[in-house]
Amino acid sequence: MPAPGVAGLICPHDDYLYAGRVYRQLMPLVKARTIVLVGVFHKYRRFGAKDALVFDSYRAWRSPDGEIKVSGLREDLLARIPASDVIQDAAMQDSEHSVEAIAFWMKHQDPTVEIVSILVPSASFERFQELAAHLGKALAGSMKARNWTLGRDLAIVISSDGIHYGEDFKYTPYGGGGVAAYTEAIERDRQLLKGPLAGPVSVAKIRNFFTTVVNPQNPDQYRMPWCGRFSIPFGLLLLNETAQNLGLSAPAGFPVAFGTSISFPQIPVRDLGLGATAEANLYHFVSYPGVAYTLGGK
Repeated sequence: MPAPGVAGLICPHDDYLYAGRVYRQLMPLVKARTIVLVGVFHKYRRFGAKDALVFDSYRAWRSPDGEIKVSGLREDLLARIPASDVIQDAAMQDSEHSVEAIAFWMKHQDPTVEIVSILVPSASFERFQELAAHLGKALAGSMKARNWTLGRDLAIVISSDGIHYGEDFKYTPYGGGGVAAYTEAIERDRQLLKGPLAGPVSVAKIRNFFTTVVNPQNPDQYRMPWCGRFSIPFGLLLLNETAQNLGLSAPAGFPVAFGTSISFPQIPVRDLGLGATAEANLYHFVSYPGVAYTLGGK
């Protein structure tokens, strides 16, 4: 495991009773007080959102441990990037579940945590490069003005669950289900974690991941149903651009955790009112990737 104080993280967002053990491995690696949360925008089609980043407009978020403050960094970033890069819409943020589980955990871990939530809808890889270049330059400028260090004061946490396997997900390349299909599906995910998502971050590796999970000619079409098909490419491009603008070496990825909705016993939290978004079995399962990103390859 990398030492705590990582610059970035890919973290799942599924129910705690399924994914809680993966959260528990990942979250303590984040020590920064300010978190840029790069979230999935599952319902982007319903809102007709694309080619821009979705910010909220709130003073604070509600959580089981009290209010989570929205960092003043948000307004600084919005002032520094082109207006065409931004959609600021409360309803879009309210519709999304990919940020709240991470934000709640961060608040419980550090009561003083502050967040900036950014949802990522559909776009081409080239557009993600433009968006990341603009926001990375802005983020680095804001950090320099505050004398912040990446990893110590600010971290970028990218939300993503991995493969969604089953007939209802319209993804069964290894058969309808069962042990053999499950084994092959999770091995394919492990290859992504140990391949394009691991080691020094580069545009070529990020593009490799993007074209593996979506059709680059039509990004709305899945090749593999990872719900982070947009959040991961944009989030890693943003992390890389921010590091470059701060004069730092390329971040390096370390796969540190992996699980699925059926790879270990469910955490007994149903009596607390925490339920499941969907069933979990050998014919309907979801994976939970965990990758930590450090600076200097350490």
